[in-house]
Amino acid sequence: MVQRPTGDRSRLVARRRGGATGEAFAALPVAVDAMGGDRAPDEIVAGARRVAEQTDIRVALVGPPGGMGDTGSLPCFPASEVIGMDDDPAQGVRRKKDSTLVRAAEAVRDGRAMAMVSAGNTGATMASALLRMGRLPGVIRPAIATPVPVFRRAWPTVLLDAGANTECTPAMLIQFAQMGATFATKRFGVEKPRVALLSIGEEKSKGTPLEKETHVLLADGAAGAGVDFVGNVEGRDFFEDVADVVVTDGFTGNVALKTMEGAIRSLIGVLGEILSRPQLKEAAEAIYPELLPVASRLDPENTGGAMLLGVDGVCVISHGSSSATAMVNAITMAHDLAVAGLVDTLATSVAGSAFEEGTAEDGPAPG
Repeated sequence: MVQRPTGDRSRLVARRRGGATGEAFAALPVAVDAMGGDRAPDEIVAGARRVAEQTDIRVALVGPPGGMGDTGSLPCFPASEVIGMDDDPAQGVRRKKDSTLVRAAEAVRDGRAMAMVSAGNTGATMASALLRMGRLPGVIRPAIATPVPVFRRAWPTVLLDAGANTECTPAMLIQFAQMGATFATKRFGVEKPRVALLSIGEEKSKGTPLEKETHVLLADGAAGAGVDFVGNVEGRDFFEDVADVVVTDGFTGNVALKTMEGAIRSLIGVLGEILSRPQLKEAAEAIYPELLPVASRLDPENTGGAMLLGVDGVCVISHGSSSATAMVNAITMAHDLAVAGLVDTLATSVAGSAFEEGTAEDGPAPG
């Protein structure tokens, strides 16, 4: 988790910069951390090469020249250090200034790449993006947005925060609602996303002081006209068609996400074990074709990864065990959102919010 910086935080606010636009921006590569993840560099490089060879998306690897395996004709942004999965995120970013994550974030900041993708240390990825790209003006804290599959419709529910901020203020959750709604529109084409607040009951009186105060603010329209607040939802509602965006603090969101992942993994394992029994062979042959599309929607390899919202650049955080297929989806998502102008739209969605710099200084430090 990214610790709250001490001292003057104004240096973390991005100064909205000019840069490549139009065709020049579209020609920029997606910077891929070649050394991040449990299966780096082989699977990361394989996915990057597949994108470059099979699409018109440009990709640049970030890593040690000669130390990434067969990179084909892919260009490289050199980096001599790697922030490990067990390294302290903030210290790793500050001490390893020539790390792949830092160099990838700098490539976006400096206009040499349109987006960055990493399957490495999540906290260090967030810290690199925050410290190098900076926050969008007005944003109190960036948040991780993660898609959760819903079986009764074509698009997922966006959950945020999924782990960036363990402690939050109502002002932060209001901005998460704004950014989550914008992301749902840009990523999944939802015209007016329904936004819900995760709590322990549907009634507005349920929850901690954080949920109660946030509910009042959202119900009073504090998030603006772009947010259609539909009230509280519970953990059992994630897979139902009741909301397009679910907002919560990063601690609760991460626990909810990991609980769902574990439950799904266990359920699939039990089903596979049952259907592999010899006496059920005939039934399995009939059922498997029906289950495969469901399993595909549940597979995190196919989601494209999570998105860090609120920094001045596109940053996609992939699962630590990402394969080449996962990287193809992550790179494609990063490219599409960068070209679609997600960052500028996010900046507009939080512009003029009542919850800006003053509130940012008053809130508790996220873990």
